[in-house]
Amino acid sequence: MEAKFQISEVITTSWKAVKSQIWVLVGLFVGYTIISSIISMFTMPSDPYEGSVFTLRTGIAYLISLIITSLFTLGYIKNLFQTLDGEEPQFSAYGQQARKVITNMVATILFSIIVTIGCIFFIIPGIYLGIRLQFFSAFIVQENAGILDSLRMSWNITKGSVGKLFLLGLAVIGICILGLIVLIVGVFVAVPVICMMYCYAFRKLYPNPLELNIDEPME
Repeated sequence: MEAKFQISEVITTSWKAVKSQIWVLVGLFVGYTIISSIISMFTMPSDPYEGSVFTLRTGIAYLISLIITSLFTLGYIKNLFQTLDGEEPQFSAYGQQARKVITNMVATILFSIIVTIGCIFFIIPGIYLGIRLQFFSAFIVQENAGILDSLRMSWNITKGSVGKLFLLGLAVIGICILGLIVLIVGVFVAVPVICMMYCYAFRKLYPNPLELNIDEPME
C-alpha cells in the first residue's frame, strides 16, 4: 500500500490551515508554554542537590506536568481537527478531552517504553516503531480509542507508509531548525504547523473509519 499523501502537500496544506486560525493556535501554544514554565519554576527544588534524587516533590511535579501536557496534547489535536474541518477552534475541546487524559498518559508511557527498547537495538528499530505507533493520540481524540487499541490502530494505518512518514519527520526537523533561526519566536509558529502536519497526515492515512478494523493484528 502506497502512502496517501505527498510531503509538499502536507506542508502547504498545514500552513494554510494554521494561517487561517494563526492567532488562536499560536496563542494556545504560547499559553501552554507559559503555564508549563510557571509550574516548573514553582516545583523546582530550592536545594541544588535535591534535583539529583527522586523526592515526593519532584514526583508530584512530574505527575502534574504529565497531566497538563497530556490534556493540552488531546485538546490541541481536537482544535487542529476543527481547523482542518473549517471550524473555529473551541476552548471547550480541552474539557471534552479531560476524561481521556489517563488513557493518553498511559499510552504515552507505553509508547515511550516501546520506542526506547527499540532504540537500544541499534536505534533503527526504535525509529521504525516510533513512526508506526505515533498516531495513538489522534485515535484517542477522534475515535475515543483505548490504550492498546490506539497503538494498534496507529500500527495498522501506517503500514506501507513508513518511508513517507520518515521523510515527513525530516521535514519536521527542518521546520524546527528554521523556527529556531527566526529569532526563536519562529518556534511559536513552527510548532502549530508541525502539529497540523501530524493531524493532516493522520487524516490522509485514515480518511474512512469504516475501512479500518481495530481488531486486525499487528503485522
